[in-house]
Amino acid sequence: MENSNYLGTEKVSRLLRQFAIPCIFSLIISCLYNIVDQIFVGNGVGYLGNAATGVIFPITVVGWGMSLFFGDGAAASLSVSLGRNETEIIHKGVGNAILCSFLSGVVIIAISYICGDGLLLMIGATDANLAMAHDYGFIIYAMMPLALVQNTLASIIRADGSPKYAMGAMLVGAVINIIGDPVAIFVLDLGIKGAAYATNLGQFASFLICVAYLLKSKTFRISVESFRLDFTQLKKIMALGTSSLLTQLSIVVVTVINNILLVRYGAMSVYGADIPLAAFVVIMKLFQIVLNIAIGIAAGAQPIVGYNYGAGKYSRVRGLLKLIVTWTVIICIICTVLFEAIPQVFIRMFGADGELYTRFAVQCLRIYLSLIMFTCVQKVCAIFLQSIGHAKAAAPLSVLRDVFLIVLSLIMPIFFGVTGIFLAAPAADVLAIAITAQDKAIRRIADAGSCVIVGRSADYVLRKLCEYSILLHAFCVQILVIYFFSSIYGDSPHRFRYCRIL
Repeated sequence: MENSNYLGTEKVSRLLRQFAIPCIFSLIISCLYNIVDQIFVGNGVGYLGNAATGVIFPITVVGWGMSLFFGDGAAASLSVSLGRNETEIIHKGVGNAILCSFLSGVVIIAISYICGDGLLLMIGATDANLAMAHDYGFIIYAMMPLALVQNTLASIIRADGSPKYAMGAMLVGAVINIIGDPVAIFVLDLGIKGAAYATNLGQFASFLICVAYLLKSKTFRISVESFRLDFTQLKKIMALGTSSLLTQLSIVVVTVINNILLVRYGAMSVYGADIPLAAFVVIMKLFQIVLNIAIGIAAGAQPIVGYNYGAGKYSRVRGLLKLIVTWTVIICIICTVLFEAIPQVFIRMFGADGELYTRFAVQCLRIYLSLIMFTCVQKVCAIFLQSIGHAKAAAPLSVLRDVFLIVLSLIMPIFFGVTGIFLAAPAADVLAIAITAQDKAIRRIADAGSCVIVGRSADYVLRKLCEYSILLHAFCVQILVIYFFSSIYGDSPHRFRYCRIL
């Protein structure tokens, strides 16, 4: 087994590049499975096909959440254990995480097949897209246990010091899916079923590569004993993984509620039930890409943060937090500018069936993603707290914005119609910032260290590049993103201090 002391001695900026960049690509690649399906389905089947894959999306996200529940929890536990030189117990945590992830997939399969089309109707399927959602979903379900194990292993592999291997495993599967989609959909004429088969084939290839890593892992050795349930280890893993699970479950709840509301209010508009649903599916894919870039930065830093925190090297952890938040803000500003300036390019990537659909989708994309920076900063800070073992603080932080979003999604369409569902997103972001940026919160952050106010800078950049976007400018003027760069904790774990960053 290899020594991991370099995590505590190498320059933090170099380590973050080494770990975060492969992690970002891994998460983007994992998004590509569903996104590539939608691009080819949208162009080969039509927007109804996109709506059908969107109906299945919440079920796959539940699986994703369970895999991160055990995978990110085991990864955080592994990193902290390495920092404390407690390496003899790592293999038990890894084995328990793999086993529980697999069993979670079996449970999801059972529920999905037993509930059948009734479940699909409950989460937003319409009469027009139910048959396609059934065809797509019932194939996707079959790979769920192995797909969950593969995703759990990817988190563990990154924490074990092999982020490039995890990226490679994801890349092989994605390439197979990208090649398989057009072949299955157009050449073999399998339609939406072909997209599902291509996805399963890619995920199975990634699974095999990730399992092969267990034969040459750096800091642990898997044996039959590793898979015997150890409730002490499992409790620790589940506590550390709760934030990741809640993040994914909140996406599910938001998606399901929005699916239902979009069908209901869309049917009362000139757009009908399926155009708003199809537009929302596309927008959520773009949202998922940006969010996964931010999560990739924080998750890539997790092994470094956990190791240095476990080893008591708090100045290095402060430096990592500075870099993590800075990278996140820069990426989000760039993405927001692109979404506001050329939204039609992104919409047409997924197929554009008519002027009415394109006009509605472009308008709603600009609205929904206008303040995505707030969401990303929230999630990044939750992962940071998760990395240092502060599970109780990470969990509520990871879902605060989504709670507001759910409530506002129920209220705003009453006054603004179907467009109000999309307006709920930036409104939830502003409300979350307003509540957390009260005097008391600011004093706590100031007490912890120096602050940086990036709102006016962001507004200046966006105003120069997107002067036509009145809505975006109005929101950006209100931006008050406060994040702390130094003096977050004292000289010992007992004096460690943290603040909620939203």
